[in-house]
Amino acid sequence: MSRPPLGALTAAVRSAAPRALAVMVRRTGAFDDAEDAVQEALLAAWGQWPREGMPENPAAWLVSVASRRYVDAVRSDAARRAREESATRQEPGRAVASDVDDTLRLFLLCCHPSLSPASQMALTLRCVGGLTTREIARGLLATEATVAQRISRAKATLRGVPLEPGGEMTERIPVLLDVLSLIHTEAHSAVEGEDITRPPLAAEALRLARLLLSLGRPDDPWRPEAAGLVALMLLTDARAPARADRQGLLVPLAHQDRSLWRADLIAEGVELLTDALTQERAGRYQVRAAIAAVHDEAETASGTDWRQILGLYEVLCRLDPGPVSELGRAVAVGEVAGPDAGLQVVAAVEGRASPLRVAAVRAHLLRRAGRADEARDEYQRAAGLTRNGAERRWFRSAAGTVRRTPGR
Repeated sequence: MSRPPLGALTAAVRSAAPRALAVMVRRTGAFDDAEDAVQEALLAAWGQWPREGMPENPAAWLVSVASRRYVDAVRSDAARRAREESATRQEPGRAVASDVDDTLRLFLLCCHPSLSPASQMALTLRCVGGLTTREIARGLLATEATVAQRISRAKATLRGVPLEPGGEMTERIPVLLDVLSLIHTEAHSAVEGEDITRPPLAAEALRLARLLLSLGRPDDPWRPEAAGLVALMLLTDARAPARADRQGLLVPLAHQDRSLWRADLIAEGVELLTDALTQERAGRYQVRAAIAAVHDEAETASGTDWRQILGLYEVLCRLDPGPVSELGRAVAVGEVAGPDAGLQVVAAVEGRASPLRVAAVRAHLLRRAGRADEARDEYQRAAGLTRNGAERRWFRSAAGTVRRTPGR
């Protein structure tokens, strides 16, 4: 064993923990008991590994310790003696042979359809991401008690549910992609709080998406969409350094300093997207990534190919119909056909879309149309609707700078 630096130790724990948990879930058939045992093993690892170094197979070590903790717990409960016999017949070190497949199955179990989206997010971050309840609560802007309750109820719901999803495996992948997308969206557009972005949460969402992609086979039908989501995350993360100024005020895309954008992430995202688009018919995450790529590859805001973006939004609205896609299309229509045309699209989705997003898009288009008083009112309305402090400050600032003269 070698004594690892803290960063390497953290990475090893986050990689090994979900594999160990998957083995324990398979063995015990009880998600909550398995997770408790693995948590105890992790505590033991944090106490031992920094002093003595990491074992050659961290996942096997965790399984071995977790198995002993689980057997101890079973022995203390006479009603579980039958489960003890089943557990003790297995050799802990052999249980990690299918760790790659088990990790994917654990992903899918965390996104079981019986769980609410909020519980799916919390459980995925806890059991696959390895985040603590406090970290999850901070990232999702919820109280620790709320997150703990979600996780506890989710584990109880999954008691007895087999790790093998059977025929549902392929069907659950879109749910998992949506969970990871929601986590990443929250990281870049926080619903509450004073900061608009949460870089650690964004990094964790990207790590989990990369992990999912690595677990698939080249011919898996869900792989192109998973690649599209990873590409979307990369292309979005690339703009993060320019998204807020030194005072924490939101900087709109058109006004960002593009020299701050990360060229390495853009290149990686474009390459991944290009490969995904050659594999089969495009899905919604691939199209969203393509829209992000057009923005990222434009050297200036004025050089953005809005006609191409509008065409991609037309495709997206067919693949993923709904107010979110339509509001994005409204902005593109406003750039190509003029703000009045964009406002007509907004009017068509009002009542079905988030009032905050409707107000924000309408304010943008009204400002472009030179309708200053109306734009100012919409910015103020948006400021009153948002629960995020950084976003609220920007809307109020925008309302104060609207000029009465037409123009952009």
